[in-house]
Amino acid sequence: MNEQTGTSALSKGSKTKAKILKTALKLFSAKGYKATTVRDIAGAMGVKQSALYNHFKNKDAILEALIGELTSSAIVHLFDDKPPQEAAKSGKALLAGIATKFKLLSFDGQNEALFKLLMQEMFRNERVREIYNEHYYQENVKKLSSYLFIMMQEELIRSSDPLLLANEFFSPLFFYQMQVSLLKMDKKSTSSVVSLFEKHVEFFWESIRIEKKETLF
Repeated sequence: MNEQTGTSALSKGSKTKAKILKTALKLFSAKGYKATTVRDIAGAMGVKQSALYNHFKNKDAILEALIGELTSSAIVHLFDDKPPQEAAKSGKALLAGIATKFKLLSFDGQNEALFKLLMQEMFRNERVREIYNEHYYQENVKKLSSYLFIMMQEELIRSSDPLLLANEFFSPLFFYQMQVSLLKMDKKSTSSVVSLFEKHVEFFWESIRIEKKETLF
């Protein structure tokens, strides 16, 4: 087998594996992991079960691969493109950017399916709980607390416990994201929730900012 043929086969295999994961995620998030069978996944793809076993040992292996994708989701990488000192000085704009990303991800099909899988498996799978606690929540809270501390040093916001403030900021965003998912699941309007992301930023910022006094000279 020449190099070109080998690369082509590898590419085809990678595409098939990606399709399996995409199909499985859709079914897991809709029916639940336990209620979904390998036969269901194969049927949705229009292939034989043996085709799936060429790429994954069993259903648990498919779930494990999807769990791995949780650690590379956009929520985990909220601060990757934001140098702390520079971003913190933007104050309210930084918080607004985070809230906007949460809102956009709430309407992203792939992220929504991952989020639903996360919620369903959290009480059954220890690894999912670890990913949620460490990567989804605690890591972002710790990072935001460092940005808030810089804002305090720059006298943009009042001195307080930065870790507590970070928790106070993130908690409603996760709640709103869950509300969007629940409403969409029941095919109900999300219009009552979408504006809450921005309103939360306004309310939060007004409660912590230092009001600059105007001087006559």
